[in-house]
Order: sequence, then structure tokens, then C-alpha cells
Amino acid sequence: MTDPAPEATAHSEPSPDPAQRRREQRGWYLYDWANSVFITSVVTVLIGPYLSGLACSSVGADTSQACLDPDLSLGLFGLHPNALYPALTTAAILVQIVLLPVFGAMVDHSQNKKRWLFWTAFGGSAATVGLYFASDGYLAASVLFLLANLLYGFSIVVYNAFLPEVSTPDERDRVSVSGWGIGYLGGALLLVVHLVLVLNTDALGIGAADAARIAFASCGVWWLGFTVLALRPLRNRYGALATGGPPRIGQSVRQFGRTLKDMRKYPNTILFLLAFIFFNDGVQAAIRYAAPFATQDLGLEQGTLILTILIIQFVAFAGAFATGWLSRYLGSKRTVLVTLVVWGGLVSAAYFLPAGDVPLFIALGVGIGLVLGGTQSLARSLFSQLIPKGREAEYFSLYQISDKGSTFLGSLAVTVAVSITGGYRVAVVSLIAFFIIGGVLLWRTRMREGILAVGNEVPERL
Repeated sequence: MTDPAPEATAHSEPSPDPAQRRREQRGWYLYDWANSVFITSVVTVLIGPYLSGLACSSVGADTSQACLDPDLSLGLFGLHPNALYPALTTAAILVQIVLLPVFGAMVDHSQNKKRWLFWTAFGGSAATVGLYFASDGYLAASVLFLLANLLYGFSIVVYNAFLPEVSTPDERDRVSVSGWGIGYLGGALLLVVHLVLVLNTDALGIGAADAARIAFASCGVWWLGFTVLALRPLRNRYGALATGGPPRIGQSVRQFGRTLKDMRKYPNTILFLLAFIFFNDGVQAAIRYAAPFATQDLGLEQGTLILTILIIQFVAFAGAFATGWLSRYLGSKRTVLVTLVVWGGLVSAAYFLPAGDVPLFIALGVGIGLVLGGTQSLARSLFSQLIPKGREAEYFSLYQISDKGSTFLGSLAVTVAVSITGGYRVAVVSLIAFFIIGGVLLWRTRMREGILAVGNEVPERL
């Protein structure tokens, strides 16, 4: 992806023209529409049961109930087959912790964010399509999932770095909420297709694993196709760090080291990031492990699971805009704190869900949908206010370590709990600790002071 010179602007300020900002914002929203299918269909619904099925088959357990035996082991450090998915997620985040900050510095040194966004999305979508061919054993599927997860994280760093460039401080909450809401809608629409596919496997003459593989391929095609459309209205902007030359890893590492030292000047930025690492790990872990919890611990059919996730997507679409409306009165920070209280109640209730109770599981899903989009979109908007100009990708690379597709601490806690108990019930309720710690740290963050410290304009409402 190359851009003519007029599309590159040597500053990172949003356009003073409202019509131009709206055009760029529509393109920005469209990338959320493009990539959300990876999280919705692949990560949240299909990959967990699919990997568990491959792993369980490899140890001779031909049913999900047989695979609950805690004595089963893959031979990988004594890993239980059902713990393969959270273990892979933990490994992916370890790699991201090392690579994302350097990647963010490389993007800030570049004058072409659009090119970075295209190639990371292309690589992630290709790995997702590759899952269609990974049907013989769990190793190939594991490698492809790791790769897709990593490249997804890279692309979100670039995508988030566009947010301060396409919106003014007072537009930030609205734009962030709109992007998240539109992303939920896009994920829901493709998930409808996948629900029809899973419910009609017998009529189509395919198995559940084949249906999952077809869904993986469709997600990859969707992701790449809409990415190309999203890039058209976006413009390249860059700050003082951009050199215009080829990216240099050594230079980016040194720059990131300087950024870490400079962050000591911004204690509220650091405190907010720590808060986000905890409460978003809890959010992401709850989303990621809903599928194996439902199928393995509650004994629900995959069709029921997909229907519930679909309901969550549509409720989350409305919930994102509802919490955005609430933030105009309570302020963004207070609204996020309210959603964290609700999250704590939801994961506590999940522990007591009786096996096979579909209505209660769907009711829990509705509750999750109401707070899901608001927590994440408003947190992204708040963090964007705490970033020094010209260093958006670097700072958002730190943010992405615990953003969508990144649940290191939560995945580690789930991996340990599942390895000990063989199921997900105890693992889910343990996530309440992440919401408590994250909420306390967020409550202690002085947003106005932090925004002024990095030289940004304070929005009318916080």
C-alpha cells in the first residue's frame, strides 16, 4: 500500500475540516468492522473448542466429558488438553510483551501508518484462512493461531494510533464508542452466518470441526476485504519521530527505551495503564473462555453458545452507545468504574450457573453485552488523552499488551485453575480480582492532571 505525497501530513493533529474528519472517522470505523470477526467468531466462539477437540483426540479422549479427566496430559509440561487454548493465549501475549513496544516505535518512525495497517491485517487474515487447512493434529493449528493473534495485536496498535489523528479531544469518546459499536455489529452479522452453518452441519453433510474450519476461512477473507476499503479515506500523518527511511529495529529499541524513561514524567499515564492491564485482562479472559466454559462445564451445545454470543454482539452494539450516552453525564472515568462493578457481579454469578441451564446462560450474556463495549471503548478514549503527541503508536503498543487479543495475566490464572481442576468454573470466578484491582487503580488516576502533563487539551467532560 503506497500513498501519494498529498496524503501524508507532517503532523499528527486531526484535520481542522469537520467534513474531512468525518470521512476519516468512517474509514476508521470500518477497520473495527473488518477485524472484529476475528475476536467474535474465531477467538470467542470457535478456536477454543476446536483446539480442545484436536488436543483431546490426540490423547484418545473422543468426547468433551472424557476430556475432563484431570489425569490426561499432552506431554507438554504435563499440560491438560483443555488447557491448550489458554496456554497458547498466554504464550502469544508473552511474545507480544516483547515485540509490541518495539513495533510501536517502528510505526512512529514511519511516515506511512496505512502501509503498516495493511500488511499486519493481511498477515493475520492469511493465518486465519490457514486454519482451514489445519485439521490433522493440534500443532499446525496452534502455530497459526499464535501467528494470527500476534498480527492482530500489531494491527490494533496501528489502528488505535489513528484515533487521536482523526478526532478532536471532545470527539474522542464518541468516535471510540462508535468504532467499537460498529465492530460489534460487523462481528454479529458474520456470526449469524456461522450460526446457520453450525446448526445445519447434518443437512450439509459436514462435521462440527469442518464447520469451524469453513468459518475460519470466511473470517480471514472478511478481515482482509474490509481492511482494503477502510484504508481508502484514511490519511497518513506523522510526528517529529518519523524519519521517512526504512524502519530500523535498533533505532526503535533505543527510542522505546527513551520513552520508558520519559514516562516517569507522566505518573497518571502509568497509573491508568496499570489499571487497564488489570481490568481489561479480566474482560478479555471472560470473553475468551466463555466458549470452553459453556461447552465443557455447562454442557451446552455449540449452537446454543453461538446464539448467546450473537445476542451479546447485538446487545453490545446498543450497550456501547448507551454507555457513551451515560458518560456525557457521569464522565468517562466514572462510567468505566460503574461497568467494572457490574463485571464483578457477572463473573461471580457465572460460578453458580447450573449445567444445562440455557436461559440463565443467555441472561448472563445479555449482562455482559450491556457493559462490554462501554468498558473497552471509553478506556481507549481515556488513554488516548494521556499520550504525548507524535508517540501514539508507542504508547498504544503498551496499551495493546492488555487490549483486545491480549490477556496475559487472566490467561495465566485460567491456565493454572484449569490445570488443577480440569474445568473452567473456578477459573471464571477468579477473574473478579482483576476488576477489583483495576478499579482501585483507575479510581486513583487523576485524569485532568495527566492530560495537562502530556500537553494535550482537556475535554469538556472526563
